[in-house]
This record gives sequence, structure tokens and C-alpha cells, in this order.
Amino acid sequence: MLTISDRRAYLDRLGITEVPAPTLANLILLQQAHVERIPWQTVDIYTGRPASMDVRESIQLIVGQRSGYCFQLNGAFSTLLTDLGYEVMWHKAGVQPMGQEPRINGFHLGLTVRLAGESGESETYLVDAGLGDMPYEPIPLKFGSYERGPFTYVLQPSGIAEHGWRLEHERPVAYVGVDFAPAAEPSLEGFWPRHQFYSTSSESPWIDTFLLRQRGAHVLNELRGCVWKQWDSSGMKTRELVVQSDWLDVLATVFHERLVAYSQLEREELWRRVMRQHEEWKREVSRRGR
Repeated sequence: MLTISDRRAYLDRLGITEVPAPTLANLILLQQAHVERIPWQTVDIYTGRPASMDVRESIQLIVGQRSGYCFQLNGAFSTLLTDLGYEVMWHKAGVQPMGQEPRINGFHLGLTVRLAGESGESETYLVDAGLGDMPYEPIPLKFGSYERGPFTYVLQPSGIAEHGWRLEHERPVAYVGVDFAPAAEPSLEGFWPRHQFYSTSSESPWIDTFLLRQRGAHVLNELRGCVWKQWDSSGMKTRELVVQSDWLDVLATVFHERLVAYSQLEREELWRRVMRQHEEWKREVSRRGR
């Protein structure tokens, strides 16, 4: 699926110079680099230019200095891992938003990787580069609590899928938890209707939301419109970006999103739209506070 030149360009995007062997240490390195350098984002959906979730096109997003959301990011990442010699499985998963019930509805593409352990027995890891605030490193598929930087995640049996599993934040940021079905999916065909809904439906939560998320070793960054939030060991910091040059600078330096698919005029129109929504949001907050 990956050409030699695409693999080289993908690894260059991750800042990895040598082709890594399929080991646990390199799997950790690959996920860390992916979530640091390639953000989860809804930019193309927001602008009415959604990208396909075909893995070949998703790979071109990555090597072309662009990004996407779960179907594209985990689709591309799983293809890279397979090309490097890892045994990767796709799983149907569902994200539980705040105030809603758990679900496994195929609105998230889950990944697991099976590796040979030191004892010779295989070990399976939960891997994810496509949710913005998933763990910074892979998590063993063994129930328990895992610290990843300032965040703690709990892996437990799913309450809605027999033999499935559920990952929760100890300190929820963007969602309550994610449930995963245990069966490996043979193809991404079953995810296409979900992608179609997310990327084109007027009822999609992303169709009118400019949103990016990025993970670092000790921080989670989110840019929603003009509001930049950072979570770290000290709590949450918020900064309002109301100058276009500041907004573009944060996009480029924090989120590694340089809007390369958009012309100067398109970037300016994008900024104006984001600012209009931001001002409307502030007026609504002000009315509620009266």
C-alpha cells in the first residue's frame, strides 16, 4: 500500500530518519511522534472540503503536510505500521461524549497491535493517533490504570460489548470514554457511512466546528475557533486568539497546521468566519450571564 517514497515522506513528517524495526520501543516512538506532529482536526470538514477516508488518500494527506480526523489518521497510521512489519487490527469503536450514553457505533476507528513478547507469547497494545486526546503512548490491552504524562487512563471491560474494552480518562477533557468491539474488522467498508455523516451531514458535530487537538508528552492542546486551551499537570490554561497573525502562528507552531491546502485569500476568509462565530459565541455567553 505504501510506496518507498511515501514511506520515506511519512517517516520524515514524524521526524524519524531510519526505517524502524517492528518493536515495542519503536511502536511507542511512532505513536508519540504521530500525536505530537500531526493534529486531529476538522478544518477540511468545516470549510466544506472534506477528504476521503480511503487509506491511499489519507496517506497523501499526511505526506502532503496535511491532517484529518480519526478515520484518516488511524487509517494512515495503521497502513504505515503494517508496512513496517507490525500486525495491526481495525476495530469498531464509539466515543461517549459528555452527558451521553456509551456506544459502539463505528464513529471511531480503533487500532490494536499484536507483538511478540519477551517470553515468546504475543502481547496486544491499544494504539491510537486519531482522537486528539488519547494516550501519548500505546497502552497494553490489560485492564488497569496507566499514567501517560500528567494524564491517567483506565482500561476496563466494556459494559456494552461482550469481551470488548473501554478506555476512560481519569480527568475527562473532550469525552467520557471510548468503547471498543473485540472483533477485528477485515476492511474499512463499514466505517464509510459514518465518515459520510461526519464529513457532510448538516447534523454532524464537526460541520460547523473549527477544532484541532494535539498531544505532547506533558500537555494536551485544543484550539476551538479562537479559543486555545492547554491541559497539563497544573490544570487548564485558556487564551483567546483575536489577532489573525497570532491565530495562524499558534496553528503552525503548536498544532503543526499550516493550512497548506488553502490560498492566502481562503485563509483570510477562514479567519473571518471563525471570528464571526467567536463574536457570536461571546454575545451569547454575555446574554446568558445577564
